[in-house]
Amino acid sequence: MALATTPLMTVIFLAIVHHGARPDLEANAVLAPALIALWGMSLLIAGDMIDVERENGTLEALIAAPTSLWPLLTGRIAVVTSVSLLGLAESWCVAKFAFGVTLTLGSPTVFVFALIATVFAMSGWAGVMSSLFVLSRSARIFQNSLSFPFYILGGVLVPVALLPGFLQPLSHAVFLSWSSDLLRESLLSEAPRAPLLRILVIVLLGAASGLLGRGLLAVVLNRARTTGTISFGS
Repeated sequence: MALATTPLMTVIFLAIVHHGARPDLEANAVLAPALIALWGMSLLIAGDMIDVERENGTLEALIAAPTSLWPLLTGRIAVVTSVSLLGLAESWCVAKFAFGVTLTLGSPTVFVFALIATVFAMSGWAGVMSSLFVLSRSARIFQNSLSFPFYILGGVLVPVALLPGFLQPLSHAVFLSWSSDLLRESLLSEAPRAPLLRILVIVLLGAASGLLGRGLLAVVLNRARTTGTISFGS
């Protein structure tokens, strides 16, 4: 679904930018749908994977297996998140063929490594969500409520610098805010500021979320085994 709506969102954002005569915001309008697709797909697989396994009655078998559930969760999430990079190609093509907008990579190496770091961090954070979804009867409720707050705090369309002052400290703890700013700057002719440091921050935030997700999963599975609240029939 996220990849299906990416072209439509690109059209909407670019139409708004052109109507407002703000060609300087074209990069924002093209990158935003791609980042939304990345987050949406990772969150979707994180929740649906748990719901499907629970509905099929296989979640108990996965939890009871001698191997850890964590590699299975993160492996699936990482693959789907990587595939969702197609959203970037979609938004790029819509911009070029529907609006005649051609974005150039001022710093292609920074752009590529920032994307890789973003996928890594996205997978780690989705792992946290997946761990919490084990306790939920339906992950769909949380999927629907966790999207837009992260789009705002992550500066996906509107840069963090333009957010209200009280929100900016919170934004710095969200890896998307670092990713979106760095990706936008890598499209400019001028080299981004401190790219290695910012990529490192994205990776560290992703690693921290991965460790948090692994710890949460251990706690959640222990609670689920103790209380018997794994399947719908519990």
